[in-house]
Amino acid sequence: MIINLKKEQEERIQELEEKFPNIFLNNDIISDFKNNPYTNYLLYIIEDKIVGFINYYLIYDRMEIVNFNVLEFFQNKHIGSKLLEELIRVANQNKLFNITLEVRSDNKKAIYLYNKYGFKQVAIRKNYYIDVDGILMEKELM
Repeated sequence: MIINLKKEQEERIQELEEKFPNIFLNNDIISDFKNNPYTNYLLYIIEDKIVGFINYYLIYDRMEIVNFNVLEFFQNKHIGSKLLEELIRVANQNKLFNITLEVRSDNKKAIYLYNKYGFKQVAIRKNYYIDVDGILMEKELM
């Protein structure tokens, strides 16, 4: 099941931060909701537990994926695909022009998934991750 995380769902927020500590190490979701009116989270829930999420910004006529992760045990079970399909549905529902993201050039699984859903490479950011290039990708919607 996929749900939208709301800032009032403090137990879910705490669970998300605990399940993905490396991602939320230096920033917390409560602050993100409080300080960034564009932030949104889709959560993938199995047996009432968070197993994956997408954090994205909905900025006027476009969307930007900020963070996308599925717990390792649940990878290769189409959870990432379902989250991405829901995100694209939300983007189309909001009549957005595009979805952008940045991915490490060595993250072959993620690049394959994005390509599968029509994202195209539009730029390379040399050494963006210090030792690895970042790939800027875009999916045009309109």
